Amino acid sequence: MPNRSATEHQACHEKPLGVFPLQIWWPYALGIVGMHLLALLAFWPWLFSWTGVASVLVGHYLFGMLGMTVGYHRLLTHRSFQCPAWLEYTFAVLGVCCLQDTPVRWVATHRHHHQHSDQQADPHSPLVNFTWGQMGWLMVKNRDVGHVAHVDRYARDLIRDPFYRWLERKQNGLIIFLLHVLVIFLLGAGIGAITGGREEAWRMGLSLLVWGVAVRTVVVWHVTWAVNSLTHLWGYRTYSTSDNSRNNWLVGLLAHGEGWHNNHHALPTAAAHGRAWWEVDFSYRLICSLEYVGLAWNVLRPEKKSAPK
Repeated sequence: MPNRSATEHQACHEKPLGVFPLQIWWPYALGIVGMHLLALLAFWPWLFSWTGVASVLVGHYLFGMLGMTVGYHRLLTHRSFQCPAWLEYTFAVLGVCCLQDTPVRWVATHRHHHQHSDQQADPHSPLVNFTWGQMGWLMVKNRDVGHVAHVDRYARDLIRDPFYRWLERKQNGLIIFLLHVLVIFLLGAGIGAITGGREEAWRMGLSLLVWGVAVRTVVVWHVTWAVNSLTHLWGYRTYSTSDNSRNNWLVGLLAHGEGWHNNHHALPTAAAHGRAWWEVDFSYRLICSLEYVGLAWNVLRPEKKSAPK
């Protein structure tokens, strides 16, 4: 980690000024706790199904990779590639179904993080403590993040788009999430009705609600949050950056290539986060596949950038 002054080093261990005085953000805190409690129903044998387990794995890739990693992060935040508007909006909707805020606010917060990474103004630096970086920052109000001026500064390109403005109005993003919950329940009920009648329809519908929504959402949450926490604490550094970003192989595999975080902070706009052959980056491979069939273009490749000696 590059040398910092004593003042800078101390500041990066302090919570952002905007969270003082500490105030619980009840909608977020209750939502996070509630979803974790619902996920615990997976231990109820009556709700177990292999279809439900499969829905977690499929959902992790469908919503976690396409929605969050490729959509929210590499496309909307960093504009690492371009694609047709219908495909961009599809990625955005899949991201909304992860219940990690609207595209505009997520992008604004993440761009803010890059500007102030591991400094006191960083919304979620784990240098405060691990729990803060993983999820604690989401449960308290930060008056410097999420307001109109903040969004206008960091996500003006998105807020000018009518579709993203529509998602910001009222509770349209939450409505999309609830509609996808209904679709997953009906899918499970349909499978159950075909295989075992009315009672099995209810059981399978509820099984997919618990596994395909609650468990999958919690899994995607923690994998996404691990990029904020683990990859700023543990791993190796290929590039000399001004923050504490690290390349972490475990997060790299679980988060579809997002764990090569030091590489990413060295060149944030690159579509590829993996550099070495062992740094597997499924998200970049997907982007390359889209490029191959003509659904992505202007894909930004990593430039040659010298690693520290």
